[in-house]
Amino acid sequence: MTALSAEPEPTTPARRELPLSMVERMTLIMDAFGGRSTRLTLEDVARSTHLPRSTAHRILDQLVRLDWLDHTSFGYSLGRRALGLGGRNGSHGEIREAAAPLLHNLQIKTGMVVHLAVLDGSDVFYLDKVGGRFALSVPSRVGGRAPAHSTALGKAILAWLEPEQVEALVGRSISRLTSRTIGDIGTLHQELNRIRQRRGLAFERGECFPNIACVAAAIRGHEGPVASISLVGDARMPLEKVAPLVVDAARQASLAFFPDLDSPRRSRRARSAPDRTWSSESMNRFLTVGQDGDWL
Repeated sequence: MTALSAEPEPTTPARRELPLSMVERMTLIMDAFGGRSTRLTLEDVARSTHLPRSTAHRILDQLVRLDWLDHTSFGYSLGRRALGLGGRNGSHGEIREAAAPLLHNLQIKTGMVVHLAVLDGSDVFYLDKVGGRFALSVPSRVGGRAPAHSTALGKAILAWLEPEQVEALVGRSISRLTSRTIGDIGTLHQELNRIRQRRGLAFERGECFPNIACVAAAIRGHEGPVASISLVGDARMPLEKVAPLVVDAARQASLAFFPDLDSPRRSRRARSAPDRTWSSESMNRFLTVGQDGDWL
C-alpha cells in the first residue's frame, strides 16, 4: 500500500504546461504579434500559442474590445494601445483599417515591403508594415519611429505643410543618419519643393538606412496630410516603375478615409490634391534620375 501511494502522477507535468491565468494567456497572444507579423488569423494565433481555438478566440475578442488589437477582414493586428498611441489620436486605427486592403494589394503586386506611417513630432511613427521576403532585412517595425526628414514617408507628409510648420517640427532635430541624409533645413526645403513639383511623390535612397530605398506618397484629407504610404526596396532598385502604384494607393486611401474628398465643398487645401492617377507618360516627364542615382 505504501509503495502504491508513493508513485508520482504522470499527468501532473502535462497540466502545468498550459498557462492557467488569464494574464499569462493574454501575454502569449500579444507576444505572437511581436516582430513576427503585423497581421494574424485566429488559426495563426492558436497554432503559435498552443491555446485551444475557442480560448484564443475569446481572448482575442476581449483584446479587440479593449483596443489592444484590431480586427479586419485580413485578420488581427496590433491595436491602438499596443502601438503606444494611447488616447493621442483615435483616428490612427481608422487610417490603418482604411489602408489595410490597399497595403495588401500593393505588396501582392510588387512583392516589396509596404509601410504606413503618420507624423508624430519630428518623427514618423509606423502604423503598419506588410512585407515579403525582403521584410526581415528592413529594420523598421510597427510602433517604431524614424526621423521624418530622413525617410520618404516623412518627406511626403512634410511637403504639404507650411514651411514654418516644417521648421518648428524638424528644424532643431535635423541631423544626419547616413552620409546621404539631408543635414540642414535649407536643403530640406529645396527637397520638399521638388516633391511638390512631382505632385507629392517622395524618394529616398540610403538616407535612413544604408542600402535601402523608398518611394512614398501622402494620404491627404480636407486639412492636409494625415499619413503616408511607401514601398521599400534595395537601394539599387529602379523605383520609378512602381511609383505610380504608390500614388494611386495613397489617393485611394484618401478617398476611403475621406469619402467626400472629391465633393465641390471640400476645403481649399484639399482641392490641390491630384484629381487622377498618374499615367506612364506623366511619370516619365516628372521622374528624372541623375547619373549617380541620387534623387536629391
